[in-house]
Amino acid sequence: MTLLGQQPPPPPPQGPGVFPPFPAPPVEGRSRRVGVGLGIGAAVLLLVCGGGAALGVGLTRVMSSALNEQAEVVVGDYFDALKDREWAQAYDLLCQRAKTSETEAEFVSRVSAEELITDYDVGQVELVQLSAPVDVTYSNGDTAELRAYLGQNRETGGFEVCSVEE
Repeated sequence: MTLLGQQPPPPPPQGPGVFPPFPAPPVEGRSRRVGVGLGIGAAVLLLVCGGGAALGVGLTRVMSSALNEQAEVVVGDYFDALKDREWAQAYDLLCQRAKTSETEAEFVSRVSAEELITDYDVGQVELVQLSAPVDVTYSNGDTAELRAYLGQNRETGGFEVCSVEE
């Protein structure tokens, strides 16, 4: 039965043997494409992670080398001042904490009474303790291994000698 001006609905599709309105997706070669895609993804991940690890190791070595160089310069300047009997210059190279605990006059009195240093060699800085070993030779021929403890100047960011101990 039809209403005025309307057409009847289409009949339902027939049973077996009916062709779908579109072809089925291809299945051959699919596993190979997935394998190639996963392989490329793994290679890219390996390159990125390997590059990041290499960058981290390189950055750590460069920073460690820079810290060693800066510490060696600061400790070297301090011991050069002691060796040359430039007590005021040596005092100026101390960190603020050391200057607070000892006046320049007390420092000069203490250091000038000690055996004079004729030679020294600064070793590798230890980042955990922020200290550097220093092998010194005194004017009487004796040798000693001292340890120079460093601090960081809050204004300049550079190292300063805070104390020297045996």
